[in-house]
Amino acid sequence: MTTLSAFSKFTDGLKEDGQLMPVLFIGHGSPMNGIEDNAFSQRWKKMAEDIPVPKAVLVVSAHWLSKGTRITAMDFPKTIHDFGGFPQALFDVQYPAPGHAELAKETAALFQTTAVELDHDWGLDHGTWTVVRHMYPEANIPVLQLSMDYTKGPEYHYNLSKELYNLRKKGVLIIGSGNMVHNLRMVAWDKLTADSYGFDWALQANDTFKELITAGDHQSLIKYESLGREIQLSVPTPDHYLPLLYTLGLKGSKDSVSFFNDKAVAGSLTMTSVKFG
Repeated sequence: MTTLSAFSKFTDGLKEDGQLMPVLFIGHGSPMNGIEDNAFSQRWKKMAEDIPVPKAVLVVSAHWLSKGTRITAMDFPKTIHDFGGFPQALFDVQYPAPGHAELAKETAALFQTTAVELDHDWGLDHGTWTVVRHMYPEANIPVLQLSMDYTKGPEYHYNLSKELYNLRKKGVLIIGSGNMVHNLRMVAWDKLTADSYGFDWALQANDTFKELITAGDHQSLIKYESLGREIQLSVPTPDHYLPLLYTLGLKGSKDSVSFFNDKAVAGSLTMTSVKFG
């Protein structure tokens, strides 16, 4: 059996008294949210104030797809500017949070159904740093990313996430970062500055997702492709949806469910986010 002595040492400041760290699914939206002081970023900051201070943060981002599963294992992950066409101010941002090589190694050892490769090349993409820099602006908490295997289907990702459950007992905040409704091809560019605007199909899909999450109907959410036209329009590709399944898989039987940043933007995107626990 794999020992977790190093991981236990890393997290020995948190007693296992039955307290679980919450799990968050965060709709990250536009990269501009990383530098803007708006309702979304303010709510991310407030969330960090409302929950226990984590020992580390592990993010499953929509923007890291790989063949096989990988976890960042460098001491100082770089800030990745994986976008184009935005103001220089966004490209100038550096989020110098440390990584934690030993934690990465011990986390990889938790997985029993797949081999997880330690990665020294990736870093923190905008699905991670645009959110976490608002939550922990001092960049003094280790941040790691876990990739998503693009060769696997939704049920695989949902089940894989369950193997991370013990991290919640050790003070690790796990975040899935994507968007429930994410169709860039149908963005209403003339509505980008509107406070809230969603096409009817996007709003209906968002309501359906929330109803199923509240009801705990994870099987329907795993089989989202059979939920109808509104859902198909909302999830044309799985990348921004799969992080939600990772957080659903980590939900405990006694965890409460609450929603925040529940708004549609630019017609075909929703920022709707969920806190479990």
